[in-house]
Amino acid sequence: MAKIIAVLLFFVFLFLSLIHVYWASGGKWGTKGVYPTPDTQTPPKNPAIVPTLIVAVGLFCFGIFYLIKVRIVSAVLPLWLEKYGLWILMTIFTVRAIGDFKYLGFFKKIKNTKFGQNDTYYFAPLCLIIGILTLLIAVTG
Repeated sequence: MAKIIAVLLFFVFLFLSLIHVYWASGGKWGTKGVYPTPDTQTPPKNPAIVPTLIVAVGLFCFGIFYLIKVRIVSAVLPLWLEKYGLWILMTIFTVRAIGDFKYLGFFKKIKNTKFGQNDTYYFAPLCLIIGILTLLIAVTG
């Protein structure tokens, strides 16, 4: 079961990574409502190319990490990453789902923006699902 979950998570992170590469190369599809704003009148900031590519690489590495943990991909990891990596990822995505109590997560205050709506319906639930699936791999894998 852990291998199936890991492969599923790999493809989720691959997809998210490729979207960021697309955005970094100038693509516009899907860019509305992916960056928080304080109100509906404030235009969102578009992150620069380098930070967007860093996020893309990080997301891809997360996906590869799941494959390493279930031994689909072979790699030597630092001991701390081998021991705590899944718990770190589970914490990151669970905390992201809970949010910052202003712009992000289930408990955000600013909900009426395009990002706020996308976060409520897509981003926060996805992060919670990633956190739960990562926990399942950590306890069963």
